[in-house]
Amino acid sequence: MREFIEKHSERICGVLSGLDRVRFRGTFRNLAVPVLLMKWLSHRNVLLKDFKPFVEKLTASLKEAIEAYASTRGRAIQYLQSSAISKEDIAKELIRREGLTEGLVCVLSAVEPCRSYEIFRNSQTKTLDLNAKLRKCLHWYVYLLHPLLGLCHVRIQSWLPLTIHVCVNGREMLCRKLTDLGIGFERRDNCLARVDDLERAQSLLDEQPWLRWSDLLTGLVREVCPPLLELPYFQDHLQPYWSADETEYATDVMFRSSGELAELYPSLLRHSMTTFGSRQVLRFLGRVRIPKDGISSRFNGEITTRLTTRPEGVCVKHYLNRNSIKMYDKQGSVLRIETTINDTHDFRVFRTAEGEQPDAVKRWLRLRKGVVDLPRRCEVSQAANNRYLTAQASVDVATPLGEITDRLATPVISRGHRSRGLNPMSGVDAELVGILLRGEFSINGFRNRDLRDALFGPTADPAEHRRQSGRITRLLRLFVDHGLVCKVAKTHRYQLSAEGRRLLPSFATARAASTQKLAGLAA
Repeated sequence: MREFIEKHSERICGVLSGLDRVRFRGTFRNLAVPVLLMKWLSHRNVLLKDFKPFVEKLTASLKEAIEAYASTRGRAIQYLQSSAISKEDIAKELIRREGLTEGLVCVLSAVEPCRSYEIFRNSQTKTLDLNAKLRKCLHWYVYLLHPLLGLCHVRIQSWLPLTIHVCVNGREMLCRKLTDLGIGFERRDNCLARVDDLERAQSLLDEQPWLRWSDLLTGLVREVCPPLLELPYFQDHLQPYWSADETEYATDVMFRSSGELAELYPSLLRHSMTTFGSRQVLRFLGRVRIPKDGISSRFNGEITTRLTTRPEGVCVKHYLNRNSIKMYDKQGSVLRIETTINDTHDFRVFRTAEGEQPDAVKRWLRLRKGVVDLPRRCEVSQAANNRYLTAQASVDVATPLGEITDRLATPVISRGHRSRGLNPMSGVDAELVGILLRGEFSINGFRNRDLRDALFGPTADPAEHRRQSGRITRLLRLFVDHGLVCKVAKTHRYQLSAEGRRLLPSFATARAASTQKLAGLAA
């Protein structure tokens, strides 16, 4: 990241990195596993034939507690006909209309999909079975303006296993803290475009992963629905295990003006789409041990890249299974790089194994979803953002295209022979540039036969086949001599060099631009 910031230091006024949206999940472990749930029901002397009325009574007690909590604060539960309705928009509209600053905002309910339980009659064994399955049930959403968390919500499932979700926003928490400390800032939607004390703001963001999240989240549930924490378990009560189900960690590069970012951003987008293949995405998201000649055959995942236009800006997003990293221009003058982690299995943390004593030998083990590993999760997310911005540091928007064209048009001496200059704006050189930038070649590179079929098409004549192969060989040698293409060791494949990835997209864009657009730029 340092390389990118230093290169564009005249355009940038600050950088902030920290948690964005986080969805915590509270799981009652003894209710989430069918075998353990059966033991809990046995302890409560509940037979499977009485399962439904037992859970209905439990649901009624939770609803009564939430209704009491809402009514004492002048609210009623609002039922939504569709789960697709934006609940956050309803809460924000209430805050705007009533000028709320703290306390309960609203309580909403909706029927939504979830993992739950049903009783089935087993026709073979002639018994009742408790089965976990995907089904729908009622969920309550309690929106709060918390003194520390700001706008957040607690989502409670009304049917066993009574899973809880709490959604918070790191930028919302930061704005609350800055206001309390009297530090000036400019907020636009969910990002900060200006902060008077960047160093202090960054330190506040760095403190967030280390909060006592278990106590904080359990306190929220105790305030909203106390009966959830009063479920008996032998001589004690069931307690939720808190994990970070999904985390978004964002690095916001604040530019001095929208125009500064608008001038640079198209080049960054083009670089991401034409340069970042599967190997690069794997490296961004923590897979650092990658074979030199491709992707490991043991990799059984999916890597995709998407370009979308959203109200916040144009976004390029790279997916590695359930994790992703994306870049978009937010609120005009903020370049945001954001890593989203849903699956922690790809990452490691230096810790003792579960069940061992705290003073046992530590080693690198799989990163857990539990909030205890949230600091490490933020660390690997920050590293992913850093790698992405470092890769974007090679984008060159300052060098005039004419200067690059002149340099490539000059003949070079390489390996004892003279190679002619290139003309990437016309002729066969330009055609080859367009082919080399195709997305399918950014993953495993390209071979002579790939370029031959793309440039000349198939042929059944052996003599013509040899002639075309020879011409492709000579063209590839020219691009290699000019440093735009490099050969993959011990293979018959080639790939674009770093210089080629940096320069060639500009020529493809210039060839595709209309004369009207170019005339407008020259005016």
